[in-house]
Amino acid sequence: MEPANHFLVLRRYWRLLAGCTVAALIIGLLLTPAVDTVDNGKWQCKVAITPVAGAGEAVRADQVLSYAAGSDVTTAAAKKLGVTDVAALAARRTVAAASTQMLTFTVIGPTQHNCADTAAAFAEATINGYSQESAKSAGESIKRLEAQAATQQEQVNKFQQQFSAAKPADQPKLQPQLTAALASLTKTLTAISDLQNVSQTDAIQQWGSIDAKEAGGNLLSSPNRGVRLALAVVLGLALGVVAALMLSRMDTRVRTRNGVEEAFNLPVIGEIPQLSRRLRRLRDPLVVARPSDPGAEAFRSLRSTLLLTGPPALAAQLADGNLNPAELVSRRLAQPAPVILVMSGRSGDGRTTTVANLAAALAETGREVLVLDCDFRHPQAHVQFGVGEGPGMAELLSGEQLPELDDLIRRTNVDGVHLITGGNTTAYPAALVLRAGEVLRRARRHADVVLIDSSPLLHANDAYDLVRHADAVLVTVMAGNVTPEQADRVSELLSRTGVPVAGVALLGTLGQSGRRKRDGLHGSGQPGVPAQPAGPALQQHGEEPRHRASPTWARRNQPPSAAVEPATGGPEGELR
Repeated sequence: MEPANHFLVLRRYWRLLAGCTVAALIIGLLLTPAVDTVDNGKWQCKVAITPVAGAGEAVRADQVLSYAAGSDVTTAAAKKLGVTDVAALAARRTVAAASTQMLTFTVIGPTQHNCADTAAAFAEATINGYSQESAKSAGESIKRLEAQAATQQEQVNKFQQQFSAAKPADQPKLQPQLTAALASLTKTLTAISDLQNVSQTDAIQQWGSIDAKEAGGNLLSSPNRGVRLALAVVLGLALGVVAALMLSRMDTRVRTRNGVEEAFNLPVIGEIPQLSRRLRRLRDPLVVARPSDPGAEAFRSLRSTLLLTGPPALAAQLADGNLNPAELVSRRLAQPAPVILVMSGRSGDGRTTTVANLAAALAETGREVLVLDCDFRHPQAHVQFGVGEGPGMAELLSGEQLPELDDLIRRTNVDGVHLITGGNTTAYPAALVLRAGEVLRRARRHADVVLIDSSPLLHANDAYDLVRHADAVLVTVMAGNVTPEQADRVSELLSRTGVPVAGVALLGTLGQSGRRKRDGLHGSGQPGVPAQPAGPALQQHGEEPRHRASPTWARRNQPPSAAVEPATGGPEGELR
C-alpha cells in the first residue's frame, strides 16, 4: 500500500483514531497521580558489608543476611533519615549475599546525595544492630561460661587438695585428673576472654566506599504527569493506527476507481468527491446551489463523459431555440428523447443525488430534462428538487387516475428540469412497472432527455424490469458501500439484459485514484467486448476519459474497422 493510501485509510477511520486516543488519555488520567511524583530510580548506590578481622569464624553470612533483610534494620534506617514511610523506604533497597563473607546493599534514590545517605543509613543500621545483637549474645554466653568456669574451678581445687593429701606413691594416679581439670578450666577462661573481646568491638564492618552511579530514566519511568499523559496519547494513537490498518485489510468493500472497475467490470466514467454534511443537506442540486464547488464540477464532468459514451440521441445537435411549440413537438416525435436509467446495487449509493445533479448539468446545455421517480419503495427525487409530494408515477403506472403525463409533470426549482414524482404507492411496487414501456414511450415526447431514478437492483426487482425500456444504464456506487461480490452480481444481472451500460459513477471518493489501462472492460453489459478509445472528451477538468465502452449503438451501421469519432458541431462534443 502506497503512503498516500495509508493517509486515506487513516482519514476513513479517523473516528477510530480519535476514540483510541481519548480512551488512552482517560486511562492515563485515571492511573497517573494528580501531582508529579519523585523518580526514586534515577540514582543507584551499592555498599558492601564484611566481618571484621578475626571475626570471620564467629560471623555467619546467612545470619547477617537474615538480620539485614528484617524490619529492624529498615526501621532504624528510617529513623536516622527522618523518613516516616518505612514501606516505601524498604522498597528502595535490595540486600543480597555477594559471597560467603560479603553482603551487598543496593539502594535507589532521586539524587546522588539522597541515594548515598540512604545506603549509608542501611549499612550503619545493619552494623550497629548486628553488633548489638552479637554483644548481647556474647554476654549471655559469657555468663554461661563463667558459671561453667566456676564449677571447673571447684573441681580443680578439689583435685589439688586430693593431690596434696595423697601419698607420694598415689600422686601419679591423681595427676591426670588434675591436669584434665586444669585444661578444661583454661579453655573455658579463653572462650570467655574471646567473647569479651567480641562484645567490645563490632562484629561486621563496611567494606570500601559507597558506589554511586546514575541509573538513567526514560519516558516510561518519567515522574512528570504531563510526560506520562503525552506518552498515553501517543500509545493510543499508535494503537488506533494499527487497528485502522488491520480493519482496512479486512474490509473488502470497493472504494477506489481501480477496485470499482475490477469489481463491476465496467469503466468508471465519473468520480464525485465526498460531500460535506452541509452540502448534503442542501435543498437544491449541488450543480445549482454551489455551481463552483468541486463536486458540481465532477457532476459536469460526468455529464460530458456520458454525452460522449451514451446513445447518439443524447449527444444529438439541439435546436437553435427558434422552434415554436408545434415544431418542437414534431421534432421530438421524429427524434424521441433517449431514456437513461440511473440505478445502483444497494441503497445509499447516491443514486437520487446523481439523478438530480446530472439533470441540472444536462439542463445547463440547453436540454429539457424530464426526471421520472420510479423508486416506489423510498421516493426522494421530489426532495432533491424542492417539489412537494403528490400524484406521480405510481398513479400513472397503475392507471387508476390521472393517466395523462401533462397532468403529472411538475416544474422544479431548476430551469429546464421537470419531474414526475413517485406518487402514492398503494399496489405492490413490482406490479407497477408492467406498463412502463408505454409510459416511457409517451415520456420521450416531453423532453430532450429522460432520466429514471429506480430502486436498488439487489433489493428489489423494479430496476431490473425497467432496464429493458432504457436506452442506456448508468450505475452509481458509493465508495465503501458495496462488496466485490455484490458488484459482480450487479454486473452479471446487467449482462443478461443486453442493455448498453454507459459506465459507473463513483461517489464519495477521498482522493485521486490510481490509473491503469484495461483491455477487458465492457459497456454493453456483455463480457468480452473490448473498450475503444473515446477521443478527446470536453470535460470540465480537461482530462481525457480513461475508458470508452463499446455499446451496441456505437457499433450499429458501421464496418468493423470504423471508429467512433467525436463531432465538432454539437455542444459537449457529440457523437455522430
